Amino acid sequence: MQIERYSRHYALPGFGESGQQKLQDARVLVVGAGGLGCPVLQYLAAAGVGILGIIDHDCVDLSNLHRQVLYETKDIGQAKAKVAADKLRRQNPDIEIFYWVEQLHSENVVDLIGSYDLIMDCTDNFTARYLLCDACRLLDIPLIFAAIYQYEGQLAVFNVADKDGIKTDYRHLFPTPPDPLEAPDCNLTGVLGVLPGMIGVLQATEAIKLLTGIGVVLINKLMTVNMLDNSSYTFDIPKQAPKDTFYPQTLSELRAFDYRAYCTGENMGIQAIDAAEFVAMAPSSDCVLVDVRNPDELPRLSQTHLSIPLATLAAQIKNIAGKRIIFICQSGKRSLIAAQYFYEHADVGPQIFHLDGGMIALENYLND
Repeated sequence: MQIERYSRHYALPGFGESGQQKLQDARVLVVGAGGLGCPVLQYLAAAGVGILGIIDHDCVDLSNLHRQVLYETKDIGQAKAKVAADKLRRQNPDIEIFYWVEQLHSENVVDLIGSYDLIMDCTDNFTARYLLCDACRLLDIPLIFAAIYQYEGQLAVFNVADKDGIKTDYRHLFPTPPDPLEAPDCNLTGVLGVLPGMIGVLQATEAIKLLTGIGVVLINKLMTVNMLDNSSYTFDIPKQAPKDTFYPQTLSELRAFDYRAYCTGENMGIQAIDAAEFVAMAPSSDCVLVDVRNPDELPRLSQTHLSIPLATLAAQIKNIAGKRIIFICQSGKRSLIAAQYFYEHADVGPQIFHLDGGMIALENYLND
């Protein structure tokens, strides 16, 4: 059965049975089962990677389905990691698949990634990217990174030595996290549905090349792809990070470091509240609710509120005033960005909150 399943690999010059055996012996962890993670998981499972791990804390949402093609309408509301694992087991019952429905953070990252040969960064946030960068560097595990934005994608292979023995990582490109409003996610800016499929396939290709030893891998290179004009460019990554670049020096230091605060600025000045806390707080006259979604996003917030889309927040920040400010969006991502921007740029004084889980969490709470 296995010979027939992988017969086209066996026939490839330079790949053959030995290449397939290397894939079957490999342990690959995919962090993020969204737009990038779906094609990466599907092709690595089909290729016969022996052990696949999946980490994702999110659930399938209707807005995911135009690009996250591993999921169906009937999967809405279910944990992505579990749905993905179940479908991939049916796709290839010869491999082992493990999954975790949890968020990666500094306290669990070493335990979750430490036993794998290769990590696939299919995340959509800077907290996870910097955390994986530092953890893979300390554990000496190769990391294949990809990111998407509207019509463009990026791809790189980190923590693998080139012919001169030099290894680069994400901080060589981006030493520090960007300002929250400088790097909005696809909830705000949109993304062409086929883009993560294209970039995810390239990401899976680099994994197969690295694991089997075929071809030229994007070691210490950054590849960019633009879907609108079919252009692609490959750049050399600086071989040294800037001298003042922060790196945790030990695993203990990494475990103690607050990556969420470091990358999002979330700190004691910003408090996350859940749906129950929001319902208790919202009717108060000293609370100002700020919905940072676009006007056409549903469901609408029933309470009196300001509608200030995140893209216009900088221009309208002076219109927000009150003793307590609560920022709201669809899933909690944009509201956190808005809260952080407000904290950094508005006058000091009000308490600042954001609704963790956003309108999705609120609707689920109200409908229970």
